[in-house]
Amino acid sequence: MNEHSPRPADPRAQRLPGDGWVECSCGARHWGLHGAAGLMLWRAAGAGTVDVVLQHRALWSHHGGTWGLPGGAIATGESALEGAVREATEEAGIDPTGLRVHATRRLTHPDWSYTTVLAEATADQQVSATDPESLDIAWRPLADTADLTLLPAFADSLAELSAMTRRLVLVIDGANVVGSRPDGWWSDRAGAAVALRDHLGTLAAQGLRAADVGLPGERWYPHIVLVTEGRARGVGSVAGVEVIEAPGEGDDTITAQALVHAADPRNEVLVATADRELIGRARQAGARPLSPRLVRH
Repeated sequence: MNEHSPRPADPRAQRLPGDGWVECSCGARHWGLHGAAGLMLWRAAGAGTVDVVLQHRALWSHHGGTWGLPGGAIATGESALEGAVREATEEAGIDPTGLRVHATRRLTHPDWSYTTVLAEATADQQVSATDPESLDIAWRPLADTADLTLLPAFADSLAELSAMTRRLVLVIDGANVVGSRPDGWWSDRAGAAVALRDHLGTLAAQGLRAADVGLPGERWYPHIVLVTEGRARGVGSVAGVEVIEAPGEGDDTITAQALVHAADPRNEVLVATADRELIGRARQAGARPLSPRLVRH
């Protein structure tokens, strides 16, 4: 199809609330009355490489015939994350129970925005074109993506998105973070540890600003390891927060956890502590320090 050929008709029988074009004051038209979102699903492929799920766009669609990410307009009442996963399920047959969201990137225009949700496949994802919006859906090596004819906006963001195919791991020095605020924690160390754990669970679900953790994008959704010691032991794990009891010195366990997680090149490991000696040990283990104020309740 060349630039003078008529575009094939849109075969979709109905629209969802939120579908429609926005005439943006930037001078362009954008799809999605509430913005749009797409899913960049990736999996480790060995030797430090990753594969990603790409969509070969139907000819009738905007920039038809190019490759991009499955996605579309955010429906009324949806979050960008919900919209991206729903669209990927509808277009690519992706199982939403077999992925783990790690980060988001947001492109903002005067009257519209597009959010890319980056997620890792945690189960075997057999993808295929499951609606008329795609010519093909396939796993492709990320390193080969630039050789394809890409959706222009995807091509513009590819370098940053490639750098975001990572996991954020926070290792929390529980004693140091709790002790960084004089709120009476010493009278009930176990209770203070529970309060910190619950706050960290909320943080894991809501994510941290990318700028706060020194990473690209908009938000990151970490795996959190909370190390407890002494009278703070006995606190169980919750969704998003793995609690590890130090058998002796907490610093030794924290350093060991940093080493274990930093051994995977796809992990970005941060240790939340203000202890100078521990910060030095964390750096030697391949982790970066994080201010306790960013994780305390």
